[in-house]
Amino acid sequence: MLDLRFWEIKRKVIKHYDKISRIYNALYGYEQKLKINEILKILHINPLDVILDVGCGTGLLFNYTSDSARFIIGVDISLKILKVAKNLIKKDRLNNVFLIRADADFLPFRDEVFDKVFAITLLQNMPDPILTLHEIARVAKNNSEIIVTGLKKFFSKEDFLRILRELGMATSLIDTDEKIKCYIAMCSKRGEYTGKSINNRIENKMVV
Repeated sequence: MLDLRFWEIKRKVIKHYDKISRIYNALYGYEQKLKINEILKILHINPLDVILDVGCGTGLLFNYTSDSARFIIGVDISLKILKVAKNLIKKDRLNNVFLIRADADFLPFRDEVFDKVFAITLLQNMPDPILTLHEIARVAKNNSEIIVTGLKKFFSKEDFLRILRELGMATSLIDTDEKIKCYIAMCSKRGEYTGKSINNRIENKMVV
């Protein structure tokens, strides 16, 4: 099994987002919408796309993408924040959006399912961002696009790019307004991605 610190970080994340679930949009909604608008300036959503939003939170992405995509799956580890997202789906009648409570490091999907994957304001909450990114890449189809953000107060640009390069995929940063407190990266999953280094990374975190 993975070490205790790994799980303790996850427990703290659940507790934090459960606590702020009702006020999350008031605290962070404006900032999140700025990021989404920047992303959608250059990302084309296809009507047949099946989209995964990892760490979906209150579902702020859904209204921006549900009219353009076939299906959207939102995943989050916080049950209370998913309840807020569920209310949004019901209120706005987003019939092609579905929610699952799950851990971003152990996604309950088979390999190569999703056409596009969003991981917005996620990595700073993860015990091992590289492990998380490999799991995200696993469920993304070949030729898919993976959109990842990294908080500037948590990652330097160099560290953020280094983490993304661990994926072995083509990566480019999106130029953004200074108001946006994140780096935004577009990663393209091509046939060359193997995820070959991830087994060693998991083994190194095992409690013996």
